Amino acid sequence: MSVRTPASAIKSGSCLRDHFLLAMPNLSEGLFSQSITYICEHGESGAMGIIINQPLDLTVAEIFEHLDIESHRDFSEEPVLAGGPVQIDHGFVLHRHCEKRWEAGLEVTPEITLTTSRDVLRAIADGSGPAQYLIALGYAGWSAGQLEEELSHNSWLTLPADSDIIFATPWHRRLSAAAAALGIDMNLISSQAGHA
Repeated sequence: MSVRTPASAIKSGSCLRDHFLLAMPNLSEGLFSQSITYICEHGESGAMGIIINQPLDLTVAEIFEHLDIESHRDFSEEPVLAGGPVQIDHGFVLHRHCEKRWEAGLEVTPEITLTTSRDVLRAIADGSGPAQYLIALGYAGWSAGQLEEELSHNSWLTLPADSDIIFATPWHRRLSAAAAALGIDMNLISSQAGHA
């Protein structure tokens, strides 16, 4: 039997929307190991986010080919990310805000939007889409109270998100860049895990 935190116990001031979650060493298996997740939504019903540093063995060019989207430049060096373990066959585009409106998008902040409709992919392919973006398959999701419980077990470090870490930092340096903003070296935390 699982114990759930009642929705009323979640304080409104504890919203982690537009925050990073940095995986602590006790999250040592699967997609969340050494991950950084950008939280797009967090409220009484739960939370959802996109892992921004776990590439799949798949490129944006291959996604475009699979969807029969014609592109006007080479996307073969751009990795598609594993956004999380939920709905891994669905695509998510996290991007800086641009003037265009998309069929299905969630404005996380005035600067950052999460779009799930194919029109944004077509626009990226033809050069008329957002200039800064990342494409992921799947998302990370938490039911009501689940993320709060994980935080109470020190599974995550949290800090306000920095859009330059998402869009202007190579995927393999995003975790260390976010940790550095906290004054932390994740390698030192990892090497000391389990030692008193």
